[in-house]
Amino acid sequence: MGKPVAFSEVTSADAERAQKFYAELFDWKVDADPAMGGYALVDTGDGIGGGIGPAAAPGEAGVKIYMRVGDLDGYLDRAEGLGGKRLVPPTDLPGDFGRFAIFTDPDGNAVGLWA
Repeated sequence: MGKPVAFSEVTSADAERAQKFYAELFDWKVDADPAMGGYALVDTGDGIGGGIGPAAAPGEAGVKIYMRVGDLDGYLDRAEGLGGKRLVPPTDLPGDFGRFAIFTDPDGNAVGLWA
């Protein structure tokens, strides 16, 4: 069985506007946390979590999916072997949310891994 999509993320130059837009459009519960720089966790109602937050730099706004995997380094190595590039090494998330990493596919699309 393949690895499931476990999380989706929208980043925006105007995160508050994006949070309101997606909450109203899809009836998602969006809970912004000032302690996380205004990043909001999203409850889509279907069991797949999400987040909407500020883009880290100009031009970095977009949509990203995260696959649930057991071995971040192993999947980053596989991605590189298939022509991808590491962007963010395995990194701890706050609280009990686990760890994540990000790579790009051969076309430059950013994809997240979550363990």
